Amino acid sequence: MSYEMIAIFMFATMMVMLFTGQRVFGAIGGVAALAAMLLWGDGGSAIPFSAAMKLMKWYPLLTLPMFIFMGYVLSESKIADDLYKMFHVWMGPVSGGLAIGTIGLMVLVSAMNGLSVAGMAIGATIALPELLRRGYDKRMVTGVIQAGSSLGILVPPSVVLVLYAMIARQPVGQLWLAGVVPGLLMATMFIIYIYVRCKLNPALGPTLSEEERNVPRAEKIRLLGAGLLPLVIFAAMMVPFVNGWTSLVESSAIGAMTAFLAAVVKGRMTREVFETSARQTLAISCMFMWIILAALGFGAVFDGLGAVNAIKDLFTEQLGLDPWVILILMQLSFIIMGTFLDDTAMLVIVAPLYVPLVKVLGFDLIWYGVLYTVTTQIAYMTPPFGYNLFLMRAMAPPEISLKDIYGSILPFVMIMVCALTLIMAFPQIALWLPEYVYGK
Repeated sequence: MSYEMIAIFMFATMMVMLFTGQRVFGAIGGVAALAAMLLWGDGGSAIPFSAAMKLMKWYPLLTLPMFIFMGYVLSESKIADDLYKMFHVWMGPVSGGLAIGTIGLMVLVSAMNGLSVAGMAIGATIALPELLRRGYDKRMVTGVIQAGSSLGILVPPSVVLVLYAMIARQPVGQLWLAGVVPGLLMATMFIIYIYVRCKLNPALGPTLSEEERNVPRAEKIRLLGAGLLPLVIFAAMMVPFVNGWTSLVESSAIGAMTAFLAAVVKGRMTREVFETSARQTLAISCMFMWIILAALGFGAVFDGLGAVNAIKDLFTEQLGLDPWVILILMQLSFIIMGTFLDDTAMLVIVAPLYVPLVKVLGFDLIWYGVLYTVTTQIAYMTPPFGYNLFLMRAMAPPEISLKDIYGSILPFVMIMVCALTLIMAFPQIALWLPEYVYGK
């Protein structure tokens, strides 16, 4: 059997195991270890062992538990509630103001947590009931929360971009900075859409009543200070890093400690909050470590088979496809996989094939990391089987049907496709900031 056929057989076996409900790291790592043993005998056992050692020696891995802990502390201590109160008071007089404020809430939650699921949970539990109670159109606000949660894996500190950095062997700091402008671009496009739509049809997003808007100035200032606390924490973490005063790991430790102290000062760091945050941090960190270990092992076997060059020759030499056509086909495959897999699973499954192929085709891996994150979020929200659609259904109140959820997301998906097209056509949207910061 040729090496190309062995590579195809490995990939097919892995997909079959995933469809049977096996855990992602078990399916990928198991296929890699078994293939290594069958191909190279006892010497093949060194591949998963080498992957484990490489993982343990990767110093930036320490950022992962720090950022996850920071996000859970801010979430469990209800600091996100203060954010929404701030947006409620300051954005209430604007048509669609609370929906616009919800997008702002999602951006700040993303900067607090780095996980899109966390943004979805906070938006569905805090913002959605308030928006419905104030007469906002249920379809529109359901779409707002799903779209806003998609910013979680673009705005730093994105945990998924940390995972991509480890697998693609790219600098985490550059990937984070590459996600800033595209993330803010999408947030701005969402806000413009909400504002224009509510201006044309005020019934979709009514302004607050005069009574609710009558809040003393002192209370407004107090809420503004409380709501901006996450920005202060984010600045305390990112400013030293961007200026080169601290390393990435040191900045992550500053972020975790600042969030912990903020919860203590506000009197919200109870034993229950600390225990929940620590347990969740341990669980998610271990999950990511197993996934990275499996991906490194699988990638090592794929590299040993020379599968990447064989696939590149198939597309470019035998089929005569342009590199851009190949890139677009790769993005379309993410949208298909997004109907039944989450972002980390998609990355781990295709990373051994796609990441080296992107490099061989001559594209920038930092830029591609941003394309991957945007595309997977589009896939999450694309009917009929988008991952986020069913997650939203599980969190939404009974009056919001699956039909409402499907209908709510289509305008936001189109906006995200437009944003993705802009980033593909103008790579400097993603690359300008990292080049500016690291070129100083």
